[in-house]
Amino acid sequence: MEPVEIIEDGVLLRPWREADADAVHRACQDPDIQRWTTVPRPYRPEHAHGFVTELSGRAWAEGTGAPFAVCDPGSGELLGSCGLVSVDGDGTGEIGYWTAPWARGRGVTVRATRAVARWAFGTLGLRRLLWQAEVGNHASRLVALRAGFRIDGRLRLGRPAPDGLQDGWVGSLLPGEVPEPGATGPAGPGTLAARRAAVFGRPQPTLFAGADAGELRLRPMEEQDLDALVRTCRDPETIRWTTVPDPYDHADARWYQDHCRELWARGDAACFAIADPDDRYAGSIDLRLSPADPLLADVGFMTAPTARGRGYMPAALLALSAWGFTALGLARIEWKAHVGNNASHRVAEKAGFSFEGIARGGIPHRGGRADVWIAALLAEDLA
Repeated sequence: MEPVEIIEDGVLLRPWREADADAVHRACQDPDIQRWTTVPRPYRPEHAHGFVTELSGRAWAEGTGAPFAVCDPGSGELLGSCGLVSVDGDGTGEIGYWTAPWARGRGVTVRATRAVARWAFGTLGLRRLLWQAEVGNHASRLVALRAGFRIDGRLRLGRPAPDGLQDGWVGSLLPGEVPEPGATGPAGPGTLAARRAAVFGRPQPTLFAGADAGELRLRPMEEQDLDALVRTCRDPETIRWTTVPDPYDHADARWYQDHCRELWARGDAACFAIADPDDRYAGSIDLRLSPADPLLADVGFMTAPTARGRGYMPAALLALSAWGFTALGLARIEWKAHVGNNASHRVAEKAGFSFEGIARGGIPHRGGRADVWIAALLAEDLA
């Protein structure tokens, strides 16, 4: 395969040159590039030199890939890397990219990815492009969405990830699906997919809620919370109305903390510890996105025995719901609780949820099925 140059939509894509080695070495010192790609760690000058002089040239010569340097067409400045990391005999190629730290926030990689895709379909005659990224790499996911890729699902990784996650996202793009140069694309800045990729691509936020006793903070679970979490999950009322393991120990608490981090990385849920005005653990509350309906989520919560009756949970539930509507673009948040769990019912009522009915055998519970109350809060209820 003969190397080519492409100029489109304000970016120049060209084969790598030996003179690029210094800029590649500088870019690949970036923690995000090292975290989310397979570049060697530590990344040394000889790695960059070998990439631009040997590896990239071999891919072109053998027809196994088409690596491009992404540059500013006026100044020639290196902005990133984008290209086909593999091409098979069945008309399928896989795209890969990274953006230099000094070029981020300008849409460079979206434009480069679209240009490579158009060339791959139009000139090489490929029938499909694949995109893969480790779960949690929301920046790469956002680029793929804006370049027209449909995120089709998850797959297990063939290598361990630094944070223990073992799944990757996979997407595909077909001829005719690449947005035109300058187009917003199927995941433009105002779309739900783009909004959520931006939210979950950042560290989990701290939310604030006002209670009679003072300001509460909803924040990620911390080490200092685990003892209180264990005590809460050993409480008879918690065991009665939830599905926490029984007995509950510190290994379960650590698993839950890790699970919450994983759910945030996946973009599936936001799990918060509720901290009282003295920053002591007062409960937990989770907002879980529906896998079937992008505008729907449900909530679950439990209050520490020492914090009950202080109005903490209604305030936390209202603050979390408001964040879900504004930050995540939800339209409906559901609450479910076992029939008879009057304390949870009061929390939902005080937070403005409207009671809708009873689902007989609505949820599994400790080997059986339980009847549950259902209530909901709509975005328009808080307008």
